[in-house]
Amino acid sequence: MSNWWREVILIPGKLPLLVCLAAFVTTYLLVRVLTRLIRSGRGSLRNAVTAEGLHVHHAVPGLGLLISGAIMALVPLDPGLILVSAALIGSGSSLVLDEFADILHLDDVYWTQQGRTSAHVVGLAVVCLLALLVGLNPLGVDALDDTEFTVRWSGSVLVAVTTAAVLVCAAKGKYRTALVGVFLPPVAVIGAIRLARPGSWWAGRYPQARTDRARERAARFDHRYVRRFHHVLDRVTGGPEPPGAEGEDMRPGQ
Repeated sequence: MSNWWREVILIPGKLPLLVCLAAFVTTYLLVRVLTRLIRSGRGSLRNAVTAEGLHVHHAVPGLGLLISGAIMALVPLDPGLILVSAALIGSGSSLVLDEFADILHLDDVYWTQQGRTSAHVVGLAVVCLLALLVGLNPLGVDALDDTEFTVRWSGSVLVAVTTAAVLVCAAKGKYRTALVGVFLPPVAVIGAIRLARPGSWWAGRYPQARTDRARERAARFDHRYVRRFHHVLDRVTGGPEPPGAEGEDMRPGQ
């Protein structure tokens, strides 16, 4: 175990990244537990606002932690403070991304259908951090032997193909596939080949018959996979308010 820790984490210099990931996930889980308790009326910070009615979202302290950690990372630090910086960045990023939907819509949509966007972004961020942690670096090309020229040219072609596939996925409205495909090129290539999502820029160029096929495929996919994904997601993050329900008074304060 000690050899694995030294060879996989310490020698490649991935300990700060591991600390960042751990802080990110831990902070997100703690915040979601707290907000769900507040939502159910069992939290000690229910309706925690100032006398002027100002609601301070937890993205605000998150920005403070994120900026502090980023500034610390720009100056020479000893190893201990580098880990502190990584923890600040992880925790701050988690707090900010947990309210990504609110920032995107410039509205309090935390417990609505639109609020699920925050959980999606958090999940993608965790996937990216895990990919970097296990060594799936989209910009890394290692070659130290006599075949360096061939390897680097092959790597350049791979990067070019992956970039093109990722851009096509984004144009087809497959944003999650595009992001994961940055680290796993086959995912991007498969996503680029398959039909576009309805409503995307790419689908707008389809003839009517192909548009109908895209809608049918998207409907089948969403029914089979997205519905189950949302069920699991809601168990972790708390489901959105039912349509027409008034959840404003249950919005957590920090």
